[in-house]
Amino acid sequence: MDDEGIFEQLFKLLQSSGPVNWKLAREVTKSLAGPPTPIEPSVAEEYRELAHVADVRISAVANLPSPSVGELNPTDRATWAAENQQSFRILVEPLADKLSGMTDPGGIPGIGDVGGMGAMLAPLGPAILGLQAGTMVGFMSHRALGQFDTGIPAMDHDRPYVIVPNLDDFAIDHGVDHRQIRLWAALHEVAFHRIMAVEWVRGRFVSLVQSFYDTVEIDTGDLLGKLGAMSDPEEMQRMLGEGDADAAGLISATSDPERLADLQAFTAFIEGYGDRLVRIAGADLLPTIDRIEQAYNTRRTEPDQAEQFLQQFAGLSMERWRAGDAARFCDQVAERWGEDTLAKVWDEPENLPTLSEFDDPIGWAARVLLDEVQLSSGLDLDFDSVGMVGEESDTVEPEADDTEAGESAGHEPDRRTSDDGDDQDPETA
Repeated sequence: MDDEGIFEQLFKLLQSSGPVNWKLAREVTKSLAGPPTPIEPSVAEEYRELAHVADVRISAVANLPSPSVGELNPTDRATWAAENQQSFRILVEPLADKLSGMTDPGGIPGIGDVGGMGAMLAPLGPAILGLQAGTMVGFMSHRALGQFDTGIPAMDHDRPYVIVPNLDDFAIDHGVDHRQIRLWAALHEVAFHRIMAVEWVRGRFVSLVQSFYDTVEIDTGDLLGKLGAMSDPEEMQRMLGEGDADAAGLISATSDPERLADLQAFTAFIEGYGDRLVRIAGADLLPTIDRIEQAYNTRRTEPDQAEQFLQQFAGLSMERWRAGDAARFCDQVAERWGEDTLAKVWDEPENLPTLSEFDDPIGWAARVLLDEVQLSSGLDLDFDSVGMVGEESDTVEPEADDTEAGESAGHEPDRRTSDDGDDQDPETA
């Protein structure tokens, strides 16, 4: 490709309105996700039937909303990627304001040193974010097992999906029967959408993401170096070459650890709570559920390309392995104080546990349950007064009335009444 062709290609790709160049994002995603591969009708029908079973099972064990999300969509990688192109835009769009300063020569020190790219700087920010968004979804299409396996709510729809080729690969890789994997995935997808239907969950996620991105700092020196390299036609061709994801590495950033921890706790709890629901709902139908869960949890400890990509360009490390900690937290709360107490996490956003509380359910209870007991009783209670299920707990004794006070002071002997109505001394009864 000659130099003129490269710049013409660049000019066309950079044409965009809005904070993200979604046209460019779609092209990148298509090249990464690959061509559509139709799902066999019998397999698709099996998934839908299993989803109905999953819905009944989850309903029996979860006190969560039951949304009308329509039938399960068993799909291939390319179709899922195309239909979810903007579903995760919340992870990309907040960077737009930080990149908008590139259009102002004084916005980023050294911006005047990027060579002959000055006329293209205005649309460059949306193009960079388009590359980021397209690469992220393209990577996810090869890894995610369904909407539940993204760990985050979609922004523009609530449709349930499973990605059939990825589930087939998962079953083969771990030697698990395909039918069990299909039911397990259907249970997870149903549980995930039940959790997403809690009225404040999506809003809470958006708030946490925005708070996180407020602290993100882009490495402008690294960005300028890469922009300067684009004045070399061969380098530009490499970065814009079809199917080449290197352009996604244009941005690298750092973030505030505390804001990141809040976001990690939210996503880990969503996944961990879902894991527990699936185990309770499906244990008697899935003989190999232990093996499936072990394989899935191991998979979470191995960051995929999409997760590594998010960490690079936004400093966003999801650490999905923490879902195991969240599931154990749920088990401990339910064992100590009952399922109704565990369900209180969905009463309001502040009831969600923090990362440190995953390993300290008593600390969580002291923060969440004690306030509730004090408000309802008007008493100043120590946490020991909030007992555990099946255990005796200290209680605050009410003050005795005058009659009881007199008897306890010895003014009247303690008497019991026999069946025939005669008073008896307790020592002779």
